[in-house]
Amino acid sequence: MKGTERPFTGALWNNHESGMYDCVACGQALFSSDAKFDSGSGWPSFDDPVNRQHVEVVEDRSHGMVRTEVLCKRCGAHLGHLFPDGPRETTGQRYCINSAALRFQPTT
Repeated sequence: MKGTERPFTGALWNNHESGMYDCVACGQALFSSDAKFDSGSGWPSFDDPVNRQHVEVVEDRSHGMVRTEVLCKRCGAHLGHLFPDGPRETTGQRYCINSAALRFQPTT
């Protein structure tokens, strides 16, 4: 399923703990809390994956728009979308990811 949760409703959009965000479906490490930033969008936002080989980006032409979909490279799970409006001082990218697609593993 490639749905998107409503903004400001997911469990992780406002999480500020240190740790790793893994794929909820297969456990692949996807994003570090070090890459998370407050985009104001209401979804967890990251400027870079922990390893670019862990995610796949594909063109998404659904809903009459052209966007870049982000998938887990290991299992193909829909994670969210990639936008070019992230922090310019880092990558300039915003990986806008659904909380429901992630499992947070706090640093111990």
